Amino acid sequence: MTARPTPRPPKKRGGDKGRRAAEVIDVGRRRITVSHPDKVLFEDVGATKLDLARYYEWVAPVMVPHVRDHPVAMQCFPDGVNRPGYYMKNIPGYFPSWISRATLDKRGGTITQVLAHDAATLVYLASQNCVTPHTWLSRADKPHHPDRLIFDLDPTRKRFAEVRAAARALGELLRDLDLAPFAMTTGSRGLHVVVPLRRSVEFDGARRFTRDVARVLAAGDPRRLTIEQRKEKRGERIFIDINRNAYAQHAAPPYAVRGLPRAPVAAPLHWGELDDRRLDPQRWTIRNLAARLRAEGDPWREIARHARALGPAIQRLSESARPA
Repeated sequence: MTARPTPRPPKKRGGDKGRRAAEVIDVGRRRITVSHPDKVLFEDVGATKLDLARYYEWVAPVMVPHVRDHPVAMQCFPDGVNRPGYYMKNIPGYFPSWISRATLDKRGGTITQVLAHDAATLVYLASQNCVTPHTWLSRADKPHHPDRLIFDLDPTRKRFAEVRAAARALGELLRDLDLAPFAMTTGSRGLHVVVPLRRSVEFDGARRFTRDVARVLAAGDPRRLTIEQRKEKRGERIFIDINRNAYAQHAAPPYAVRGLPRAPVAAPLHWGELDDRRLDPQRWTIRNLAARLRAEGDPWREIARHARALGPAIQRLSESARPA
């Protein structure tokens, strides 16, 4: 993709004097108006609403392949990330008709959600104060069949070396089951280990599998790892969270900005980077991700080619659990 420098934030001004009311961004065939472009959303780094929109415009060529066809739950922060935000799941009536959408079953009825098929959609969502476009683990045409599994390694203390070690151990276990693990910093506290799937198993079966894998992993290192749902029972152990592996659940996708003060980004990793002692879950932000992508490209660009059916892995795991 053609690299474009991430914009620098505008200089601080006293009060609202001199602030622009709007800025128009041309994204492909679309013209998108970003209202209040100078509004600071990330106070710690001075990043504005326009910076957010420009980031999503720039990163779209690598991000869209990871989110295309996956329903979006929009996490919005109209007053900046240091103030409470909210989720917007049902697409509002005022959204333009060119934005793709899917109507899906939910308890008691249906819901219509955005599909981020192009750069213009990502920029438009940013113009609506959507910092993180969380996505389902399934695609809209087969919403009950996941095309990815997520293991969220969530630490309770700042010993990230232990999180990296847990991810490596999980990767070995998944490879023993003939699955292909991929790692990503969450931009928050931990790591995601993601498994691409062929869409042959529904969420109920996928969730049982992830729960069984988590149990095996935790049993191998019970002092550091746990599957305990209740926080007060986890102690200082890393929680292996598999709860996103369910219908209509969502997670931060690759290259999404997180609603945290430094504007960190969920960044896909090369697996070998789990050995890097400098690795931190918020290492990459909207300020420095561009340099990473220019130097290395997308570490997950081949992820779809590694999708495998889950049935054989379920069988292998079941056989390994049987008494000899």
